[in-house]
Amino acid sequence: MLREKITDEQWQHFQEQGYVLLGRADLDEIAALQQRMDDIMLGTADIDYDRVMMQLDRVDGPDSKPGPQSRGHKGPTLAYRKIQDLELDPLFLAYLQKPLYRDICSRIYGADCNIATFRSMFMNKPAGLGSYLIWHQDRWTNLDRDPLITIWTALDPATKENGCVQIVPGSHRQLLNPEHGSGFLSDEMAAQIASRSDTVYLQMEAGEVVLLHNWMLHTSDVNHTQQSRRAFSVCYMDAATVADNGVTYLVVFGDGALGPA
Repeated sequence: MLREKITDEQWQHFQEQGYVLLGRADLDEIAALQQRMDDIMLGTADIDYDRVMMQLDRVDGPDSKPGPQSRGHKGPTLAYRKIQDLELDPLFLAYLQKPLYRDICSRIYGADCNIATFRSMFMNKPAGLGSYLIWHQDRWTNLDRDPLITIWTALDPATKENGCVQIVPGSHRQLLNPEHGSGFLSDEMAAQIASRSDTVYLQMEAGEVVLLHNWMLHTSDVNHTQQSRRAFSVCYMDAATVADNGVTYLVVFGDGALGPA
């Protein structure tokens, strides 16, 4: 079971290494999230699909590329790559508002800071599919300040064979390509990272949770197995954050928060 507060030892590990394993969520809760995710993909969930960003893993068969990221349901299939705006779903909202996650946000942004999610999303590498993701750091130059943390929950076992996340511990201290709008490295920089011997594969059981600094260098491979690799990823940020087009974001902790928080 997850604690309600991060321990001092975990916090020190996070500060030094840029990531830390937080423990394992209740497996009945994970099973409910798994089922809700399938319902959302199959189009049977009671959710406003017109407000939900959805992307298919493949548009025209296994040899094609992922589809566009756009709002609305793309048809009943378990082969979605990414589904965002899950704070609009009460089950996922309740999960991302856990006391542990509030405690972590308080340590990062301050106890009196209202917290929003930049994105709360389902990420999937369907069986035998998935996309290779080049080495990068998560940051977005269209925001007036950088979101700093992501809490990532495995909904399936994440293994090297099915495309688990690979990281470089300690790499969160410096942005390597700050001019890139989404933190992706150049091909030359990515090749240099790939040749390093200090990378770590985040192999996790279903329900395990990891805290990641957004500047942590990371990559992931395609899924070479018949086991899907599903995850729920939430990027928490200062609710005062504004995008360059004036967009603000839904509060999940603090004044005006969604749901019962």
